Amino acid sequence: MADYDYDLFVIGAGSGGVRAARLAAMSGARVAVAEESRVGGTCVIRGCVPKKFMVYASEYSKSFDTARGYGWEIGETRFDWPKFLMAKDIEIARLSGIYVRNLQNAGAELIHGKARLTGRHTIEVEGHGTVTAAKILVATGGRPWMPTDVSGIEHAITSNEAFHLEQLPKRVVVAGGGYIALEFACIFNGLGVDTTVVHRGPNVLRGFDDDIRSHVAEEMEARGIKVRLGTRITDIEKTADGLVSRCSDGHATTTDVVMFALGREPYTEGLGLDAAGVAVTENGAVKVDEYSRSSVDNIWAVGDVTDRINLTPVAIREGAAFAQTEFFNNPTTFDHEMVASAVFTQPQIGSVGLSEADARHKYGKVDIYMSKFRPMKETFYGGHQRAMIKLVVEQAGERIVGCHVVAPDGPEIIQMAAIAMKMGVTKPQWDATCAVHPTLAEELVTMRDKMAPPSLGAVS
Repeated sequence: MADYDYDLFVIGAGSGGVRAARLAAMSGARVAVAEESRVGGTCVIRGCVPKKFMVYASEYSKSFDTARGYGWEIGETRFDWPKFLMAKDIEIARLSGIYVRNLQNAGAELIHGKARLTGRHTIEVEGHGTVTAAKILVATGGRPWMPTDVSGIEHAITSNEAFHLEQLPKRVVVAGGGYIALEFACIFNGLGVDTTVVHRGPNVLRGFDDDIRSHVAEEMEARGIKVRLGTRITDIEKTADGLVSRCSDGHATTTDVVMFALGREPYTEGLGLDAAGVAVTENGAVKVDEYSRSSVDNIWAVGDVTDRINLTPVAIREGAAFAQTEFFNNPTTFDHEMVASAVFTQPQIGSVGLSEADARHKYGKVDIYMSKFRPMKETFYGGHQRAMIKLVVEQAGERIVGCHVVAPDGPEIIQMAAIAMKMGVTKPQWDATCAVHPTLAEELVTMRDKMAPPSLGAVS
C-alpha cells in the first residue's frame, strides 16, 4: 500500500462512510474522507435528525389539547417557526461538528470537495487535485427523486428544502405516499398547516403491512389531513393566490408550497463509476456482494448508494463490517434480515419482520393476532386516536415473523421486540412473558385470539 497516497479513500462523510473511516484509521491505516457538503450526511444534515426535531415540535399541538383534558389550564398557544429553525440549525451544526472531531481524533483526514473516480485507484477531488488510494469506499448516500414530466415542477420543493423554508406555509400539498411524504404531512398538519396528500397508488406506505397502511391513512384523515389516492399531480402553475396543483383526476388544489416526496435515488451522478469500471443497477445503485465489495476488487460501497436497506443504522453496520473485514482481518458481514424500522407519522409506526401478505407467500399458513384500541391516555379525556398492534406467526414452528405497532412510541416499543425476533422467539415464549401494566405495550403479550383466516379467493 506504500505506493498510494492513502490506504483507504472514502467518498462521502455520512453515517456509513464516517464509521468505516474512523475504524479503519484506528487500525493505523492512512485514511482520507471527501465530502462535498456538510459532514454528517443525509441523516444528520437533511434527514432523520432534523426531521425528528420537527416531529417533536409538531406533536405539541395535540399535547396541548390532551393537557386540557387532564385538567391543565392552557391559554393561547403560538408556534414560532423562525425560532424553531434557529434552534434546529444550531443543534445540527453541533452534531456535524462531533462527526468532524470524531474523524480527526481517529486520525482520518477530511477533505472538503466533490470527489470523482478517474480510475480504479485514482480520485480527483474538486479544488484539491488527484490522489491515489489502495482501497476506495463509496458512501455517497441518496437524494430525493423528482419527476421530469410534470409541467411547473421547478415550483416544487423536496424534503431537502422543507427543512429551510423561510416561512411556515398556511397551505401545503405533499405528493407521495411513502414514509417521507407521510411524515412531513403529519409535521405540517401538527404545526397548523392545511395539508393535503396526493398519491397515485390505491393506498399509502407501499411495502408495509396492509393493516398498517389502512390504519395510518384513517388516523391521518381523522387529524384533518386530506388524503387523495389514485391520482397524481400533472402540472403546477404559479398564480397570485399561490401554486395551483392540477391532478390527473381533474382535481386542483391551491397551496403556498408543493412538496414532492416520491422516493429517493442513489447519489452516483458525476462520481465517475464508469471510469473505474464499477457496475451499477438500473437505478444507479452500486452493485455489491455480501461484503459490500463492488465489481471492482478494490472498491466497496455501503449505505443508501447500494439501495439495499436504506436506513442509517444499516449504513453504520455495513461500514463497520467493511472496516473489520479489510483492516482488522476479521471477515464480517451484516445480516439484512429482521431489521426493524420506524415511521414518525402521527401515530408512529414500529415494524419488524414480514407483512401478513409476505408471510403467507413465504410460509403458506400463518396465524394473525391483531388488536385495535384507544390507549388508556386517550380514553381518559375522550380522545379518538387508536393504536394497532399486529403479530404474524408462521404456523409450523409458531415463530413470530412479523410484529407491527402503530401507536405513540411505537418505534421505542419495536426496538425491544426486534431483539426477541432476531433470536427466533416463538409465540408461546412471547406469551410466557408477563405483561407490564398499565402500558400500551402490554397488549403485545396478551393477545390470545387468532384472527379468522381470509376467505377463499381473498387477496392476501
